[in-house]
Amino acid sequence: MGGQRKTASRNPPFKIILGSSSKARKQILAEMGFEFTVVTADIDEKGIRREKPEDLVIALADAKVVVHQGTIREKPTSKEQAREYIKGYSGGNAAVVGSVMVTNLKTGKRCGGWESAEVYFHEIPDEVIDAVIDEGVTFNVAGGLMLEHPLTLPFVDAVVGSTDTVMGLSKALTEKLLLEAL
Repeated sequence: MGGQRKTASRNPPFKIILGSSSKARKQILAEMGFEFTVVTADIDEKGIRREKPEDLVIALADAKVVVHQGTIREKPTSKEQAREYIKGYSGGNAAVVGSVMVTNLKTGKRCGGWESAEVYFHEIPDEVIDAVIDEGVTFNVAGGLMLEHPLTLPFVDAVVGSTDTVMGLSKALTEKLLLEAL
């Protein structure tokens, strides 16, 4: 498998391996016109710690974290924690910090960076919070909430920054780093 991407200036074929099983990252990469193979590492993300969200996402290399009132929020581990997270966003905001790391496997050149975006929310009713938690998707995403989820999307007031950054993969940063790595 693998794919080719043609650019206006040159047509070098190259294969892309996505080191993440995230549905959102797969969708974004496909939207960008890339074919890719998914190969994930079995690592303990909770075992990698950094104080600053920008440092943490670079250390995790393919990760996204949510920051709410100065506290890093990764995937919730219980219904109670998920409820606390989502209630905290209700009528407020959260920042998403995501990173992209591109490695050219032929040359070994690594290019990485991070980008952030802010999401502002209307009040989210308790019954919506309960429905999102009961569905279970909240345990698979940083901060416990998916921007694009049909239950929560109506309560998004504004996004400052790019929506794809919030979803887990900045298109602009990915394009920039792919070009740098080549």
